[in-house]
Amino acid sequence: MKSSEKVLFISNWIKNYVDNMPSKAKSLVIGISGGIDSSVSSTLSAMSGLKTIVLSMPIKQKSSQHDLSLKHQEWLIKNFKNVEAHLINLDELFKAFEDNLSKFNDEHGMANSRARLRMTTLYQVAAANKGIVVGTGNKVEDFGVGFYTKYGDGGVDISPIADCNKTEIWELGRELKILQEIIDAAPTDGLWDDGRTDEGQLGLKYSELEEAMNDLNSPNREKYDKIRKLNLHKMEPIPVCKIPN
Repeated sequence: MKSSEKVLFISNWIKNYVDNMPSKAKSLVIGISGGIDSSVSSTLSAMSGLKTIVLSMPIKQKSSQHDLSLKHQEWLIKNFKNVEAHLINLDELFKAFEDNLSKFNDEHGMANSRARLRMTTLYQVAAANKGIVVGTGNKVEDFGVGFYTKYGDGGVDISPIADCNKTEIWELGRELKILQEIIDAAPTDGLWDDGRTDEGQLGLKYSELEEAMNDLNSPNREKYDKIRKLNLHKMEPIPVCKIPN
């Protein structure tokens, strides 16, 4: 399917999903980071014609990342009349969280808590607007190596781009005429003070991950399987203790 066809298919899918909900949502709520995934997801949401509320939620954010988020907000408002944009600074709230949990400080845990605080914010805004939360995860992250935060950016109501590989997301970005700065930016989850990139954390490029995901004989398959094994708990159903009759 061509990129132009995918754009129409996904935006129509979003609209049809909402139209067929038992209790129809009044809005789509999505967090934008300045990255390609959230930029594409928010643009496709806006294309559905439904009220789309985009939130920029900085927490100790690098200015380069935050600036791209605000630029994408401006771009969306300029191009779509159905978009409502908000800047919700979560720095003070997260600082209070850190201070109150200082006895339980853990760098990785605090990084994930940033994502979970954003998720909570999205659901509060969605509740106030009779909305649903739109996910931004792609196929490699959501179903390949589980590169997302459990109950953070993994906590959503719908996932419009979760069947698209990362390279497809970049293609969709070009088709949608997303800002070139965003397309060119190194992917990052924005959860670390040192601004580490996604590929730096994973140890493989997205193209290498996609190749290993689809080819059992890939030279990177062993690395891929190792990452996947560590994150399978995110992708499988929650274990339930079954009581025998």
